[in-house]
This record gives sequence, structure tokens and C-alpha cells, in this order.
Amino acid sequence: MKALLKKEFLLNLHPTAILFPFFAVFVFIPNYPYEVMFFFSGLSVFFICLTARENGDFAFTCAMPVKKRDVALARMILCVILQTAVLFLAGISTAVKELCLPQEMQINLAGMMANFSFLGFGLILLGVFNVIFFPTYFKSPDKVGVPFLIAAAVQFAIIAALIVLRFSAPLFADILNTPDPANMGAKTVVFFIGVTFYLCVTVFAAWKGMRNFEKYDL
Repeated sequence: MKALLKKEFLLNLHPTAILFPFFAVFVFIPNYPYEVMFFFSGLSVFFICLTARENGDFAFTCAMPVKKRDVALARMILCVILQTAVLFLAGISTAVKELCLPQEMQINLAGMMANFSFLGFGLILLGVFNVIFFPTYFKSPDKVGVPFLIAAAVQFAIIAALIVLRFSAPLFADILNTPDPANMGAKTVVFFIGVTFYLCVTVFAAWKGMRNFEKYDL
């Protein structure tokens, strides 16, 4: 697995995968739907898989003495590492914004403000991408666009729902959409719901993706 991961980083890592995690600084843009940064994480996965397809990566890798399921798992581990980087940088950016800017500058008129619950919603968005994209992608790795479009469409539907709830639901408007450390109990619950959801669906996506790739005829 170590050799496969090294191959993924050296041969398949697209330049956007290095750039997009730094979109975590989007939280400093006034009145912007900050959840969009998590869409770009999925976009980098799309570019990685597209580059691998054009380079004939799976045919090359599976010709070596490795298990097909490990080939798929290495690709998914690479993507999870990138998603972890996005979340980590989003957490740092959120903390810096809350420490350095006054509360009136933290208000977001375009959606949820950057706070602890926002990171939980980000984990949900990342998990949704994984559970849709990877099982579908590994059914037919030559078709990268369709799984990405479906996953991205669902992500944007969730982002739109969060924006609507931010203005219409008291739980979101008055409790979750507040500067930290206000209402940290509720925000912590949302964050750990996000962590649990992300871990569960990503493990399922990895299991299903490996099974589908094993059935795929190269």
C-alpha cells in the first residue's frame, strides 16, 4: 500500500489538488457561501481521476503484482488525505477569523458564518461526495464526468438547503449561525454528527468502490 500511495502522489496528483485546499481562506470573503470550498475538494478528485484515465494508470498499475482492491483503496486514501487537508485549513482559517476580526465582520449575509458547526457541515458535504462518487466511479473508471456531476449536484443542493435554513429555521439562524464560543453545545453536536457521518459513509464508499473495481474488466 505504501508503494501504491507513493505512486498516486508522484504520478496522479493534479496541481489543483495542491491549490484547492488553500481555498479555505474563502472564509475571509465577506458575504460568501463558504461551503463552496468543499466542492473544490471534489473537483480536485475529478481532475486526479481524469489525469489517471488519460495516462492509462489503472492498466499500468494492475499489470504489477498488486491486488485490484488495493489499487482502488490507494486512490481513495489519496483523496481522503486531500479532504483532511481542506478541513484542517478551514479550521485554522475559521479560528484566525474569529480571533482577529470583530463579530460584526463575521456575519455572513450569503449563508452560514464560519464557525465550529460550519466545519461539521463541511464534513457532511465531503462525505456525500465520497459516497456518491467513488462507488459509481469504480464501476467504470473510464467515465469520470457522470459520477462527479451527480455528486456535485447533490453537494450544491445541500449548500442551497443550508442557505435557506440559515434564514428560515431558528435552530440555524439563532443558534448555529452565531460566533464562537456562543452555543458551543449545539455546534459541537453538529460537528460530531459531521465526523460520524463522514467516517461511516467514507468507509462504506471505500468498501463498495473496491468491490466494484474488482468486478471491472480492464
